[in-house]
Amino acid sequence: MQIVSTPNMPKSNGHYSHCVEHNGILYLSGQLPLDPETRQMPEGIVKQTEQVLKNLERILHEAGSSKEKVLQVRVYIPNIDDWSTVNEVYAEFFGNHKPARCIVPTPNLHFGALIELEATAYI
Repeated sequence: MQIVSTPNMPKSNGHYSHCVEHNGILYLSGQLPLDPETRQMPEGIVKQTEQVLKNLERILHEAGSSKEKVLQVRVYIPNIDDWSTVNEVYAEFFGNHKPARCIVPTPNLHFGALIELEATAYI
């Protein structure tokens, strides 16, 4: 097991790593829709979904992978009514690539985020 961390990846605020590699598989911790430079969160589910997917892509790139190598995604949303909007933004981001996915309705997320996601990918 190897922790993947670069200066271009967000810094964790707790006792976890954003990305761990084991036998060519990447395990990405839950990502919130925080801009990595400003630590600000955009408003609304569309902008937050776009930001969380940008964060995912950034970590994948830094780990030597890409969105086309994502195997599975878990999406957490406190408002299940946002499912179709999240799905539209997600589909635009991934295009023809369709990783396994589940969307989990959940209570409030940290910092009042409207979405969090975690992923598994390969190098």
